[in-house]
Amino acid sequence: MEFHWGMVLCLAGAYLLGSIPTSVWMGKALFGIDVREHGSGNAGATNALRVLGTKTGVSVLLLDALKGVAAVSLGWLVKDYFSSPDMFSVFQLLLGLFALLGHVFPLFANFRGGKGIATLAGVGTILFPLAILICLVVFLAFFLPTRFVSLGSIMASLVFPVAVIWITGPATLPELIFSLMVALFVPLTHRKNIQRLIKGTENKIKFEKHNQQRRS
Repeated sequence: MEFHWGMVLCLAGAYLLGSIPTSVWMGKALFGIDVREHGSGNAGATNALRVLGTKTGVSVLLLDALKGVAAVSLGWLVKDYFSSPDMFSVFQLLLGLFALLGHVFPLFANFRGGKGIATLAGVGTILFPLAILICLVVFLAFFLPTRFVSLGSIMASLVFPVAVIWITGPATLPELIFSLMVALFVPLTHRKNIQRLIKGTENKIKFEKHNQQRRS
């Protein structure tokens, strides 16, 4: 592998892409509110659905996923500097991690971001498309009957390493490490949700119009 400063710029770009606070900017632009001051106080797509309504929330979800897709795709700008496909794959995994860090600790929103599920889904769609499809099925299997996004996300993350190993057969060590990190990271960021699930006080998602007064 030949080092090139473009690799550093791509990693920085991945973090900056992840740092785009989609829900915060859309909430302020469309409704004049900071989504982090309402609902659960989180800047993720789930709270955007709850506070800003279904249409805006789904837009946030898709744009947050697109951040992950775009971040991983930056790797193609420097692909020629990698001597093997395996090294390039590792670099793409790093780009995905930097995008995730940006989403959770966004430079453009005082480092108060979301939990990274949508961005992780975007990263996984490029790197592990079949595994992500399996995780989507698992997510829906838990979300649809319960309306708990947190439960669906946690269960999907726990299945992710199994799906990666099963689909890639066998996974490389970096892929295995990445998938295990996801399985640990998601429950960690949802630890308060887990406590509420145990207590029976977790909020269910409702698909409805924006429930805050629009800006005049």
